[in-house]
Amino acid sequence: QVQLVESGGGLVQAGGSLRLSCAASGRTFSTYWMGWFRQAPGKEREFVAAISWGGYNTYYADSVKGRFTISRDNAKNTAYLQMNSLKPDDTAVYYCAATMNMVGVTMTRVSDWGQGTQVTVSS
Repeated sequence: QVQLVESGGGLVQAGGSLRLSCAASGRTFSTYWMGWFRQAPGKEREFVAAISWGGYNTYYADSVKGRFTISRDNAKNTAYLQMNSLKPDDTAVYYCAATMNMVGVTMTRVSDWGQGTQVTVSS
């Protein structure tokens, strides 16, 4: 099990940027796939991005490809989500996620979740 704490959310204008961070506890961080999901009001939680243990493989939802970048620093037990060219449709609570069992490309078997951080994009 790994504990996850997100930070970096906030209010930004359309076209702006934010970087989310996910700090993980435990010494096994480098054995987890890390990912980001989001949930907008009235909608289901959806996959955003995922990154493999060593950072060599990444997957993105079509809606964020070319605008968002997921990365990780195993020495700091931290994963990141750089979000550029933000749109009002990106407004949601963003959740960090971890799994040792990556199935497919949308991280369907999450074992640990963070508490979420709000991102609001104004038009």
